[in-house]
Amino acid sequence: MGCLESMNYEVLLSQCTFREAREYIRKRCREVHEVAPGYRIADIHLIGVPPLLVGVDGDTIVFPYTKPCHGTFVIRAGSGEEAARLRSAKKKR
Repeated sequence: MGCLESMNYEVLLSQCTFREAREYIRKRCREVHEVAPGYRIADIHLIGVPPLLVGVDGDTIVFPYTKPCHGTFVIRAGSGEEAARLRSAKKKR
């Protein structure tokens, strides 16, 4: 399992519920993708109550990150590769 600490990231919202994370991403990101629990972002598996939303803004992604015993956070990280992968998956549907 990957580690968030290895990424260049910013915490946008801390110790929130899954619902609050979804609403935050939906309201603040123009491009939003729904992913299944277990979806990987740079070797980090997302966990939570579906639907899990990942926002994309240019080469930046915004996603919920749950750290057991610490709660759920909304994170922004620069990852052009992940943004491209999300866009590619959406086009295949």
